[in-house]
Amino acid sequence: MCSVLGLIVCLLLNFRPARAATWYFLRYNAPSGSQFLSFSGTMSIPTLKKAGTYYLWPGLQPTDNSGVYQNVLDGRSGTWWIGSGWCCSNPSLPWGSGFNVNAGDTVTFSNMKGSSNWTSTLKKNSTGEGVSNDFALASKSFNQAIFAIELDGVSWDFGSLTFSNVVITASGADTSWCTKAPENYKSATNYAISGVSVSVNNSVITCRINSVILQSPR
Repeated sequence: MCSVLGLIVCLLLNFRPARAATWYFLRYNAPSGSQFLSFSGTMSIPTLKKAGTYYLWPGLQPTDNSGVYQNVLDGRSGTWWIGSGWCCSNPSLPWGSGFNVNAGDTVTFSNMKGSSNWTSTLKKNSTGEGVSNDFALASKSFNQAIFAIELDGVSWDFGSLTFSNVVITASGADTSWCTKAPENYKSATNYAISGVSVSVNNSVITCRINSVILQSPR
């Protein structure tokens, strides 16, 4: 997986596609001096019509632009599979475990910073099946929270991609990154966001979003 997902880094940062990948993503950018501390929510699994290079994911990107930490819904086998990982070097880390999901399932994802690791937890809500993996990324300062669709050789043919009950926490007191509209890469995506609220306690910002829906390409 990492050999393909490694393209994410250069595409997100430099916007110079190295192959025929098509990108749609929304990005929340933390202000200077602030970093994200957790990122959680629920992803609704759309219909997969055929096997293909579909990568749908929430993720975090650090200030040093060295990779992407993500929970990836992967459609290459013809059946959705979801797992977490860091792509792809600096450091080089093994991909986490995961499980298959089907259209109509919902998966809760949680990425939390600890003293030495980030911990990713995924749970299929219909069955309670879940996995948890640690990644040695605590030294990274993540300043970008991303909702992404990456397509290579396939089209956006699966309908909308919905995230609900999203909670993002960050250090600091500047809440503007939460309350203003996210960056919409190349204005490529029709999207809808609802139910945004924010609070600050002990220099930790908690941003809550009822739903983030990537509806269709423009």
